[in-house]
Amino acid sequence: MAPSHSDVARFASLLNILDDALARRPEQPALGLRGDDGVDWHWTYRELGRRSKLAAFRLRAAGQRPGDRLITWSPSSPELPAVYFGAMRARLVVVPLDLRMTPDTVARIVGRAGATLAVLGTGRDAPDPRDSGLGDLPLTTTTALTAEPSSEPSDPAWLPPDWEAQVDAWERPGRDDLFEVVFTSGTTGVPKGVMLTHGAILSSIDAFGLVIPPLDHRVVSLLPLSHLMEQAAALFYATLVGADVLYIRSLKPRVIFEAIRDHRVTTLLVVPAVLEVFWNALMREVDRRGRRGQFERARRIARHLPYAARRWMFRSVHRQFGGDFRLAVTAGAYLPPALQVGWEDLGVIVLQGYGATECGIVACSTFDDHTPGTVGRVPSPSPILVRLSDDGEILVGGPTLFSGYWGDPEATASVMDAEGWYHTGDVARFDERGNLVLLGRVRNVIVLPNGFNVFPEDIENALHDAGLPETVVVETAPGRIEAIVLPPGRSTIDLAAGRGAGMDEHAAGRSPCRRTWRRPCRRVERGGRTPHPHRYRGARGERAPVDQPADRGVAALAGTGLPADAHAEGPARPGPGVGGVGGAAADRPHGRRRGRYPGGQVMKRPPSTWRCRWPTVWPPSRPAFDTTRNPRSATPSRRATSRMAEKIRASSRASSSRRSMTDTRWRRGITSTWTGARGAMSRNASTSSSS
Repeated sequence: MAPSHSDVARFASLLNILDDALARRPEQPALGLRGDDGVDWHWTYRELGRRSKLAAFRLRAAGQRPGDRLITWSPSSPELPAVYFGAMRARLVVVPLDLRMTPDTVARIVGRAGATLAVLGTGRDAPDPRDSGLGDLPLTTTTALTAEPSSEPSDPAWLPPDWEAQVDAWERPGRDDLFEVVFTSGTTGVPKGVMLTHGAILSSIDAFGLVIPPLDHRVVSLLPLSHLMEQAAALFYATLVGADVLYIRSLKPRVIFEAIRDHRVTTLLVVPAVLEVFWNALMREVDRRGRRGQFERARRIARHLPYAARRWMFRSVHRQFGGDFRLAVTAGAYLPPALQVGWEDLGVIVLQGYGATECGIVACSTFDDHTPGTVGRVPSPSPILVRLSDDGEILVGGPTLFSGYWGDPEATASVMDAEGWYHTGDVARFDERGNLVLLGRVRNVIVLPNGFNVFPEDIENALHDAGLPETVVVETAPGRIEAIVLPPGRSTIDLAAGRGAGMDEHAAGRSPCRRTWRRPCRRVERGGRTPHPHRYRGARGERAPVDQPADRGVAALAGTGLPADAHAEGPARPGPGVGGVGGAAADRPHGRRRGRYPGGQVMKRPPSTWRCRWPTVWPPSRPAFDTTRNPRSATPSRRATSRMAEKIRASSRASSSRRSMTDTRWRRGITSTWTGARGAMSRNASTSSSS
């Protein structure tokens, strides 16, 4: 039987969770690992407690003293939780690092935290000490800390006979003692470390017990243990209720699905992107067997039945997950309501939570009320306090709050008001049933479907470093980030005035290429997708009037995040939008209307690959596609139209000294530039862990 709500409230530290598990279920499987070869090994709760004492003794033997900061940088495995509990026994402060952090970020965090020792993981997916950014920091491994002691005094693994008695005699931590400092940012600036005490995490675990029933949980861990959500739910709460957790060191889909099936998973703690991947794989298999109609009819019937009956109806699907999959807990990103309804039609209850590293759990749906499109209610009864400010921002108070940012009182004061409320930066409302409905962000943080928090400023800085200083990054759709880039050497384009670099040539009629809009798309007539030209007409050197003004596509700019003055009339151009801004319609087919490329050549349909994001004017100052050199390109393929779009970019931003550059050299240059920019963007994506 799991501890009750009142028992957790009386715990003095997180160590009491492990002590309670040792007293209740010492021989029950606790943590396991599946490798690439498909072989599993497990530790019982008794073994986990013993390994944590080994780690604690060796940490003290390495010169660590209470209050010292301990860097942990390791993939998930049973050895890492043993190091966490061992650090608690030694009263050290853990500083967990995400495996995806760059060496520069790691170096900033190490310097900021003042760490005295680093613990690295082992295996193929572990960080390389030679290129880790740890500098001269002393290093050890999780395997070395948790290894069995040797009987030979000359062996480095040797320990004195009374080592365990010495550990038991040490002073234990309290609720107000610091357990860890989680750094949530710092990719391009000063990193911020969230200080979390034992009492703050215990309060979040106490709230988990109010929304997640103490079932016979079997869990496959898919999230990194460096994130608070995985620590609080899949480690500490799982230990509290006696769950059997299996870690996976492989990212191969085959290994993951086999582990889920063989472990007979009952509960998954994932971000919405993982649920979507599993659902898409299921739908592909249904389509492959030609049973989509039968599957959808069964779903419509199942949603009116109890969940046990739903799982029986779709028992062939559940057999692929081991037959016992019944609960999915998700947080960290937007969960599409249709995705939640789909899994619940199959008999899997989907609970969605909301919170942050700074404040722990804030709200979560329950077994009795898991309405799609909401993140549930504040757990009750609990000491967590939530209210909305006048502008709808979520404010959180109570014992789950962090103790401030490490060594940064100014950053702490910017998010904590005088009354002790933490300002989350999220805007929300309460529906008629009291559920919290998220509406957006006060600031411009973009949350991706996989749970990562992306700061547009980081991407803009990365593009600046790649040679593109004039950029604006916007989120045009959930999880879709696009950059509006002003090519180097161009003057600022005034969309409101409809003038920019090259517009004088357009007004003077010196451009040999003109195009006419035959008719607007029906989507635009209904109010507003991006207009797509159905036909182009090459004027063959003479100036043709523009029948369709550019302001017909102004509605397509709504919701892109651009300032209001960017919605004014601007120069019309082909592609997914006006001024280089695209939308969802850019990915839609244009239909079967015939048209012409500039220059007179016929095409079967306008090129859907014209997705140029450069805010250049149309037409360019010289022909963008010359068929006299290549008559066979009269009906170009998708690849040819991509090359054409690249030539449009080149012609619109090239100076007179660079117009002689060959197309081959230009393609190489732009490919190299964007490859570097994309790499920098992926490195600079902030990995703020939202719980």
